Order: sequence, then structure tokens, then C-alpha cells
Amino acid sequence: MSDEYTEQEAHVCRGCCEARENELAEATVEEFEADEFEVEDLEAQTPEPAEDETQEKITVTTSMDLQGSHFLYTQATEKSIKTLDYDYKRCNGCGICAEICPTKALEMGPLHEIATGLDAPAVMMDLEKCTFCRMCSNLCPVHAITFEAIGEVPDEKQYPKYDTFVKINEKCLPCALCEGACPQDAIEVEFTFPKKEEIAPLKEGAEGEIEINTEKCNFCGICARFCDAFILLEREPTPDNPVPFEQILVDEDKCDYCVLCQDICPEEAIKVKGERPCEAPKVEGKVKVDELKCTQCARCKTVCPYEAVDLQKPMEGELSLIETNLKECDPQGCRGCFNVCPSELWYVPTDPEDPRKIAFAEDFCTYCGACVKACHLAAIKVERTDIHHTEIPDTPWAAQWRDAIESLKTGVRKGVDRAVHRETETLKAQKFMGIEPPGIDEEMLAAVQAKLEALMPALRSAKVRKLWETDSPKNAAAAVKKKIEG
Repeated sequence: MSDEYTEQEAHVCRGCCEARENELAEATVEEFEADEFEVEDLEAQTPEPAEDETQEKITVTTSMDLQGSHFLYTQATEKSIKTLDYDYKRCNGCGICAEICPTKALEMGPLHEIATGLDAPAVMMDLEKCTFCRMCSNLCPVHAITFEAIGEVPDEKQYPKYDTFVKINEKCLPCALCEGACPQDAIEVEFTFPKKEEIAPLKEGAEGEIEINTEKCNFCGICARFCDAFILLEREPTPDNPVPFEQILVDEDKCDYCVLCQDICPEEAIKVKGERPCEAPKVEGKVKVDELKCTQCARCKTVCPYEAVDLQKPMEGELSLIETNLKECDPQGCRGCFNVCPSELWYVPTDPEDPRKIAFAEDFCTYCGACVKACHLAAIKVERTDIHHTEIPDTPWAAQWRDAIESLKTGVRKGVDRAVHRETETLKAQKFMGIEPPGIDEEMLAAVQAKLEALMPALRSAKVRKLWETDSPKNAAAAVKKKIEG
């Protein structure tokens, strides 16, 4: 599916920006390159230069295209093409991009409705305001926005981003736990050691015994990868138990008691009485982590029994519930926070003695704040205490990046000051020369007041008021007249 949208010509730059670069450095996050200036809104603040044949004219055009779930926003000049790719299906509506955008080019949609099932983009862009500063893409915690550029553009190292990582260290065997526990399917484990049938084909009619010590077994899955006689039963990981397996069984019709599984088990949880046909292979393999899918939720680190995962989250902070707002919480019916959380950390306690309606495993929280936006009861609170980011280079747009990153903790974004200051003439106070107000006729006023005073006894009478409400106007008027005359 591909919907084409008409391109718009943004403006023509005549090279005036080089002389103004230092002055405008604090006012915009855009690349103030010597030969290219792409921010239309600031053009009005820059004096028009004298015509010079040596000055180069650069035309900036923008366009938008829709491909499946991807909104492709493009800005093109004679020297560069920049593209922001927004995948609305991956977006969880955390709102960070809209909060940090210096030109307010991003607007959030109906987040609670989207969190509870509405198929719509959580973020919409105003192309006329966007400067393609790449701030939204570099600081999106779930990688729903990506930035690509070709041509003459500043190096990406001149822009900070989250300093996050998931590294598999030398302690890794590997095993199958991290792959099954990852909620984003960002981990792939590739075993490179041979399977049992490759080095010792099944010996029919063999006799022996095999036993698994369930107290020692950690469901690493190595034996199941090695031999088809082992059946590893999967389970849906939960926040309070992220292990992806719940039981391991042995199909003794496929077992010839070769003892090799006992040799490769890292926990010595398998005991076999039988005949060993050859030496057991060394457990080998590699673990691949997809950086675009990974959100550093730390589930892999939690389930790893060998401390083989080194991890740093994008943000640190505190997640809490506002108890006074939880009275109407219906986690089974709403599930907004469940649906948007990339770490899948929310759950409903199953213990009948647990009084909580809803709970969470904060160890997996990345403090993106999507659950806060999704909760229509304002019952969730996220406070960020630290942002892990790369160095902010000394560039003309560095101040805007520092402010944006700091605003993730403070919640206050200064943005770009686009105010145009103009001196206006102050008018002196003048005598009012309009129409004279009408005078008051004292005799007429006295006559009206006298009529009202004569009417008050009738209005205070309960019988007259009841007659007014229930009888005809003629009879009511007669009663009022009688009361006045009496």
C-alpha cells in the first residue's frame, strides 16, 4: 500500500544564514550549515541580504508518503534528502517526541482510545513546522521513529542519543532463556554445537535409566536443543515470573541412555545410567540482539542464570500508583497500561489475599511514561531521575539538545524562542468624545418604585402565587388586583 501526497515548496534560502549562525545558535536545533539553512520560521527574523550573484540559492521541499504502517516524511534540497520514518504500529504513545520537539511539530492523538484498541497513529506531524533536527528519532525509547539522510549533512555523531546497551559477556553458555523471555522478540540464539543424532544416532532397544532433578534444573534448554528425547514445555512469561518454560519431560521412546545429556547439562541436573558412545560436544553458540527492537527492559538479564547480560537502560526513575485515583480502575476491562508497555510489566495479582487491583514489576520499567498517557484515571506516575545519553558535542544546536534531555527529568521544555519583538507607539489618554449617556427621569423612577411596592404584598401571598401557577391568567390577575386594592 502506498499513498502519494503532493509535495510542498517550503522556501528559498539565499545563503544569508552563515553571517547569522552564532546569533541564531540558541534559537534552533536545525543544522546551521554554511551553505544550507532549512528553518522557514526563522527566515522572517533574518534581514534580507543584498543581491549577490555569488550567493547560492537552495530550495527546500517537503513531502509525506504512507507505506503500510510507516509514515515517511521527507525534506529535500539540492544537496541533501532527509527522511523521518514513523512506524505507528511500533509507537506506544509515550509522548516523549512531542514533549521535546522544539518547534511543536508533533501532536499526540487520543492516547487512551488508541491504548484500548483504536487503530490510529499516536503521533501526527506538521511538516510546515518540522526542521528534521532528528531529536524525536534519537530520543524515541522504542525506536518507532528513525532518521536517514543522504547528501551533505552533519555527521550523526554531532547529535546525542540514549547511551544504552545490552551486551552478552563471556559467561554466556549460551542457553535459550533470554530468547524466550524477551517481550520484543529482539534476541536470537544460534546454537552451533552438533545435535545428538549427528554424533550418536539413536540406538534401538537400549536399556537404562534417566532422571531429572527439578530442584537443580533452570530450564536453560540446552538438553532439548541437543536431543529430541527432551521436551521443554513453554509458558507465557509474566512480570512476576518471566521464565519462558515451566517443565521439562523425557520421551524415553527416543532415548537410548547415551549419557551425553548428563555431560552437557551445566547444572548437573540430569542423571543417566547407560552406555556413553562418544565424548559429549562443547556447548557453543552466539546470541544476537536486534538494537532496533530492544528496549533494554532487562528481562533477559533477570532470567539469565549465569550473569551473562550487561545492560544499561535509557532512563532511570520511579514508577508508582496514585491510590486515590484507583477506585474506578478496571484492569481486566481497560488494560490500557498493559497494551502500551514495551516491557509488559503490568499484571493483576492472583493471590486472593493480595488487595491490589493492579501491580507492576518495576525492575523491567524503562520509564518511557506510555502507561501514564494511556491511563484515563491519571492513576499512574513516572518520575525520571537520570537520562543515560552520549556526549553532547559543542555545536550551534547543543543548547537545544541539553534542554530537551533535561526536560525529560523536569517536564519543562523551553523550546525555541520565535518571538518577534516590535516597538509600538503608546497612545496618550484622550477625553471620551462619544455619545452622552442618557439622563435619569427622577419622577418616572419614583413612579415605577411606587408600583413595585404596591405589588409586593400580592407577590408575598401564598394563595395568590398558587392561583398564579394553577388558574387562568385572567383569574390570577384579578386576585392580584384585589390584593393590591385591599
